[in-house]
Formats: sequence, structure tokens, C-alpha cells
Amino acid sequence: MNIFTLLFSAALLSLIAWAIYRSFRNKNVYAVPPAFPEEWRSFLLEKVNFYKALSPSEKLRFEADIQYFFKRVRITGIGLDVKDEDRLLVASSAVIPIFAFPEWEYSDLMEVLLYPDFFSEEFEFKGHNRGISGLVGTGGAIDHVVIFSKPALWMGFDNRTDKQNVGIHEFIHLFDKQDGNLDGIPAVFMEYQAVLPWLHLIKSKTDEILSGKSDLNSYGALNKEEFLAIVGEYFFERPRLLQKKHPELYEALSSVFKTDLAKRMND
Repeated sequence: MNIFTLLFSAALLSLIAWAIYRSFRNKNVYAVPPAFPEEWRSFLLEKVNFYKALSPSEKLRFEADIQYFFKRVRITGIGLDVKDEDRLLVASSAVIPIFAFPEWEYSDLMEVLLYPDFFSEEFEFKGHNRGISGLVGTGGAIDHVVIFSKPALWMGFDNRTDKQNVGIHEFIHLFDKQDGNLDGIPAVFMEYQAVLPWLHLIKSKTDEILSGKSDLNSYGALNKEEFLAIVGEYFFERPRLLQKKHPELYEALSSVFKTDLAKRMND
């Protein structure tokens, strides 16, 4: 077998493997309605403040983004049946951080798993040491997967005063990861000259957290990637409060996510 035959065979195998991967990734076991159901729209108005604050034309785009997400990403229940309302909260969590980027998608995400409760590092949702509410899979069998505790996912949208939303939190991690690094610096979406000021801001706000002089979630002091995720939750959940208490942080996040939420959302 000569070198050209080997190269052709390798290319053909790669093409077949890619086709299988695409087929598997796009396999949709959920029949997405061609028209957005009115009951879905009512549910979003009740549960998702971000959607509620959008203009009529923006609402239509948000709905289209949800339908597209359903067509691309499987949502699977582990030990539970997944309802349309669960799917809508998962998809809303995904759409919110990237709404200002219409051409962008979570290209590496294949599946979202919903667990019936908080889970452990061994992915057990029964027994002891179950404190995890959400997780972005990295490597191995859980690569291209996001896992949520269903009760925690719902709590993020039910409680509108705690500045926390695990759904948004985990999808901000994927947003951050788009440049290849999960490091709290969303370089793809951040101007180069803004990176150093952002790092200084992380340092000063982390110092405030560690000294007990901040209302930011203490989990944000763990590392830069968790800082971005927890302040991102705050930004999308309570934008006016964030602007009032942390104006410099609010301005930085408005630039990153390309939206000035304090002007439109009621905390």
C-alpha cells in the first residue's frame, strides 16, 4: 500500500468518524414543535425574568434560540422523567449568557443530564457527601456533557433574590471555555486591553470576599473561573443591585456579555 493510498484511507476514515459523530450529536429524541407553544411562552413569562424583560422581537429570537438548542442538545433524565418545563429552564439557562451573540453556539455540548437531587463527586444522588448542584463535564465519559440537579435548577429561577442560578452558572463556564481555557477570562468575548483590568478587578473583589466585606458569593474566591461564574449569575439575576453595589464590576460584565441589563430588568 503506497503513501497516497494510506493518506486517502486515513482521510476517508476521518470523514466517516466525523459523520458518525455529527449524526450522534444531532440525534434528537425530542420532537420540537415547529411553532413555539403558547404554554411555553406563558411559562417563560412566569419563570424567566430575562425573557420577560425582552422586547417583542427579542422574545421571538429567544424562543427561536430555545428551539434550536432543543434540536442540537439532548436533555436526559437520570432517575426521573424530563418534562417540557425542565427543558425550558435548561435551554433558557443556555441562551441567556450568549443571547447577545446570535451566531454563537455551544459547539462542544452534546447532552444535558438532569439528576433528581444533589450529587457527589462520584455522580451518586443517594447517600452522603452530595453537595454538587451542577457540573460541566471535562474529559472521559462526561466530556461534552453538563449535569444539573433538577431541584437546584428550578430553585435558580424560583428564588429571584439570592443572586444565584446554577443553570446560568454552568453555562457561563462553557462561555468561558470557548477560547479553549476554563480560566475566568473569556478572551473570545473580551477586548485584549480589558484583560489586565479584569484580572485586577478579580483580585480586588476576591480580597473583599476573603475579608468578609462583600455580598458576593464566597465560592467566587476559589479561583478565577468560579469568580466569573458567580458574578455572572449575580449580573443576570440582580443587575440593578450589582450596578449599585459593584459599579465597576457591572460595567465590566456589561462589556463581556454585550448587554446593559440594569436599564431593562427589575430586580
